[in-house]
Amino acid sequence: MSNLIVVAYDDQFRAEEVRTKLRRLQQDYLIDLEDAVVAVKDEKGKVKLHQMYNLTASGALSGGFWGTLIGLIFMNPLLGLAVGAGAGAVSGALSDVGINDDFMKNLAATFNNGSSVLFVLVRKATPDKVLEELQGTGGKVIKTSLTHDEEAKLQAVLDQVGTPAGSES
Repeated sequence: MSNLIVVAYDDQFRAEEVRTKLRRLQQDYLIDLEDAVVAVKDEKGKVKLHQMYNLTASGALSGGFWGTLIGLIFMNPLLGLAVGAGAGAVSGALSDVGINDDFMKNLAATFNNGSSVLFVLVRKATPDKVLEELQGTGGKVIKTSLTHDEEAKLQAVLDQVGTPAGSES
């Protein structure tokens, strides 16, 4: 079962920096992210979601492939490519995996202008190593599916100021 973690930041860029750290940790097999979305509320109050995966592009690519293949069978590969790519892009844009977009937009809209919110859906993680990397990154834990103790530990690590991870005392 995946855990949802929502952390709010006072500036527009911090959530993206933390998501970049999490993606690096995923490459090192220390965390398995199902989804990680950054919601930014600009100075005008408009909320923009920055998804981890571009489903429209991947749908268009997949649809283009299948459309070309079917087009070859019916002796019109260009038409098949165009129709397949279009259909794939539409299906990709309409599909929603991971965290619900409306939930993210509605929650991010409640924050101050010029802020950002990180929404993370974690399948599994190596908690001690991940928390070490997140030490002192700031932010306020808004919502989680973690236990109260795990949530308090995460907030303490985010608030902790001290030796940056990876350096010696």
